[in-house]
Amino acid sequence: MSDETLREPEMGLSFEKVWTMFQETDRKMRETDRKMQETDRIVRETARQMKETDRKISKLGSRIGDLVEELIAPNILEKFNKLGYDFGKVAPNVRYRDSHGVYVAEVDLLLENGDTVLAVEVKTMLTDSDVRDHIRRMETLRKYGDEHGDRRKILGAAAGAIASEEVKNFAIKSGFFVLEQSGDTVKISVPEGFKPREW
Repeated sequence: MSDETLREPEMGLSFEKVWTMFQETDRKMRETDRKMQETDRIVRETARQMKETDRKISKLGSRIGDLVEELIAPNILEKFNKLGYDFGKVAPNVRYRDSHGVYVAEVDLLLENGDTVLAVEVKTMLTDSDVRDHIRRMETLRKYGDEHGDRRKILGAAAGAIASEEVKNFAIKSGFFVLEQSGDTVKISVPEGFKPREW
């Protein structure tokens, strides 16, 4: 008899083979679970870091906005008074609340006299979207004034440290004065024939 005839026939899966396969599957599942837990931990940490980064960027944006307001505010009364408005005071960050105490509008700089209010929106980079938002803000201010017996006319201005010609033109066509940084002062764009919109 040859060696081939003395071998036992293979019997498919033995208990030992099945047990080994279960153990290997269990090991792979534990490893997959460990990797999923590590991935979850990394995702949570990344989300936390992104939230912190967003907070820091927001704070920085606020500081830059504050800086822009500080550059614009000092001689803004003088500039508008030269245009004949006779504003007596300027207030930064004026908030309007409804009867429930909910903020309905915030104005970066508010100039006032007896018959006119001028709401200035200040941005580091002025965009079309900012101008559209300011139009809605002006409508809110008019509604607020009407509801509170304030019949003064409301004018608007948009200021930006950076603004494209297209955005400036859009703001002017929307009836806003446009304030621009010019050296260490502010200049007001008043094109020939410009008539500010009154709300």
